[in-house]
Amino acid sequence: MNLSYIQRYYQQILFTINGYLIPLLFAVAFAYFIWGVYKYLIIGAASDTEREKGRHFILWSVIGFAVIISVWGLVAIVGNTFGLAPGGSTPPYPTL
Repeated sequence: MNLSYIQRYYQQILFTINGYLIPLLFAVAFAYFIWGVYKYLIIGAASDTEREKGRHFILWSVIGFAVIISVWGLVAIVGNTFGLAPGGSTPPYPTL
């Protein structure tokens, strides 16, 4: 089965996901985590309800990190299983 015509599209999609989408999702999850810590420690220092809201922000951001990493791993597994891994071989070393 010749998959060379699919490999170009797969590599472009994978580059877009790894280059733009994953870092953006990590940044959003990290900002969500920081906001939860801020809500838990600063805003909710005297209020139990605000601390609970901050705890939920932290919990859901950690769950988001786990989901992002697992989907990223599944994409790599599928790519390697079907021989669609980007590059195909190791890149040459830079020289002067």
